Amino acid sequence: MATPPPVATLKMVTLDCGDPGPSAAFWSALLGWQQAYGDDNYAMLTGPEHALGFGRVEGYEAPVWPNPHGTKQFHLDLAVDDLDAAEQACLDLGATRPEAQPGEGRWRVLLDPAGHPFCLTRADAWGS
Repeated sequence: MATPPPVATLKMVTLDCGDPGPSAAFWSALLGWQQAYGDDNYAMLTGPEHALGFGRVEGYEAPVWPNPHGTKQFHLDLAVDDLDAAEQACLDLGATRPEAQPGEGRWRVLLDPAGHPFCLTRADAWGS
């Protein structure tokens, strides 16, 4: 049986944090990636093929290891050619769409079957 073509391409992983600046500085130094964007609420590093984001979460609590609660600490950003078609494909695969949709139509937030959030963004926004 042939494998169907992928619906999306992984472009970025975004980590929750209390302060994006120190997180971005740490990972930039560790990975040798350049900081492409940064403000009080968000920072993004760009690597050879992917990006790493850091989003401020008010009241952020760092994870523990092992993590007995399984709380969310990151989400995936996926590049797609057509937001509507990709969203429908994800919904067909078992994702759900939460009511809250930030980003003014630039991306779509969906939840995987376990409730983990991920974002669909237009591929052309990534230069792909």
